[in-house]
Amino acid sequence: MDIYGRGDVYFSFIYFVVVMCFILPPKEFAAAGLTIQNIFSKYLGSEHVDFVGYHLKRTSITVLIHSTFPLIYYIGLAIVSQDMQLFAISRLSATTTIFALLCLSTFIIGILLFTFWSMLNWKYHPLARDLVKYGTSWRDVASQINLEFRRLEKYSSIMGGTSIYVTDSWIIKCTAYKIHTTQQTDSHLTIVKSEEFDFTHDQNNQGLQYLQIKVSSIPPHETEFFIRLNALEFSDMKDRLNAPLLNARNIVIHQTLNDRFMIAFKEQIQQNGTIEMPSLLDQDSEKCIGCMDKPANIKLLKRCAPLSHGECKQCYCRPMWCLECMGRWFSSRQNQNEPATWMSSLSPCPTCRSKFCMLDIFTVQQ
Repeated sequence: MDIYGRGDVYFSFIYFVVVMCFILPPKEFAAAGLTIQNIFSKYLGSEHVDFVGYHLKRTSITVLIHSTFPLIYYIGLAIVSQDMQLFAISRLSATTTIFALLCLSTFIIGILLFTFWSMLNWKYHPLARDLVKYGTSWRDVASQINLEFRRLEKYSSIMGGTSIYVTDSWIIKCTAYKIHTTQQTDSHLTIVKSEEFDFTHDQNNQGLQYLQIKVSSIPPHETEFFIRLNALEFSDMKDRLNAPLLNARNIVIHQTLNDRFMIAFKEQIQQNGTIEMPSLLDQDSEKCIGCMDKPANIKLLKRCAPLSHGECKQCYCRPMWCLECMGRWFSSRQNQNEPATWMSSLSPCPTCRSKFCMLDIFTVQQ
């Protein structure tokens, strides 16, 4: 009995599309809650509260559910074709018998893996066996990861079915079936590839660049893995990294609009020159009230020509902001849809609201 050639092409095509949408859910599927994370949310618990426990369960239930797809297809094909003989192994052809046994075997393997991984409170799960390498007990390591994941100061990126997290001590990549973990102190990263696209429908017709980064572990027994990253998020991830990051191929990384503006902003302020403020010579340098880290070294003085910016006003505030924070403030007050006008536009002083332009910004000579 040949399972193919029965006019069931439409069923096979529709089933394949539905399964692919379930494995790699598009936005519409995710919005409708048709994902494993949403359907089994009560069983999985909260990723934010128990990150490791959540992914122990998620990967296990994913393997189990995905292992049922071939068997469901075989049963559905028999029902659609109205041929119950497909359930009689003795009457099937050799090809159909092999196919039926593969479908059944896949389901059995899924059940066995789920049972094996979850027994003894997840002791034999691949993630638990990976974490035990970093301490005497994988639960102690899991507690540390859970604690760092709850903090707001972490980098996270979700692209398709893959999630990337960078915490204070860990670099984590989550896929459907596997969780890759490595400590930052034991790792080094290398940018190995760049993929550029001229057009994407969700980037306002601007080009898009993806970076492929290899994460290698210093201990020889650890395996390396790769992460794929939107170049616009590169600086955010880099800020959270303590591990060395190499760009051996000198790949040019696209910058965000704000990054490009900050470069032009700093160049313009450098051209404006510096000023001396004798009243501040005998005082300790104050910290910027924006970042509370760098010295407050920016003073606003109306020096532009009257006809060029008639709306500019004299600001009498003492230096309270650093160059980076003033640049971010200036860009945030501009029309985000017209970046070409930013350099020639005005902004209110963040303290007294007096309007100023780029020509009125000076660095205080320390």
